[in-house]
Amino acid sequence: MATAEKPVLTRYKDRMDKAVLSLKEDFAGLRTGRASSGLLDQIMVNAYGSMVQLNTVASISVPEPRQINVNIWDKGVVSAVEKAIRNSDLGLNPVVEGNNLRIPIPPLTEERRKDLVKIAGKYAEAQKVAVRNIRRDANDDLKKAEKASVISEDELKKMETEVQKITDGAIKQVDEALKTKEQEIMQV
Repeated sequence: MATAEKPVLTRYKDRMDKAVLSLKEDFAGLRTGRASSGLLDQIMVNAYGSMVQLNTVASISVPEPRQINVNIWDKGVVSAVEKAIRNSDLGLNPVVEGNNLRIPIPPLTEERRKDLVKIAGKYAEAQKVAVRNIRRDANDDLKKAEKASVISEDELKKMETEVQKITDGAIKQVDEALKTKEQEIMQV
């Protein structure tokens, strides 16, 4: 019967992988000293009477390490896109050039870099908590299965060990992603 429970573990592993992926998406929105199109992924624009993501009304490119270009397809939303970028908490000031926005990426101050590292740490900690909650859910489900005599006590212990290994792997991925992002942020 243990083989019937194996998919349960893969389901929890998938959830943990999604938590790590979510962290990487959060990190993409954190500004570093270099330009990245991912920096603008979270920006929502008030266009056509509703809030839409920036990439649905424009194409984003990075021609230089310290500049982002936004090519807006409809002239009518240029001011809305500019306003959305300016009002974001990224501290960017776009320059309008017809249908294009040129966004210079100013170098970060040492203080701002340290703040960004703290924010990245908070993101990472939130995902670690999410991973641990998934582990708790998995262990609870395994204990319920053991109580219902679906799996034996030995299988329970074996599967709990496997869940812990999966959890350790996910936590390690979070730590590695955080370390990489910290290095990226602190790089001058």
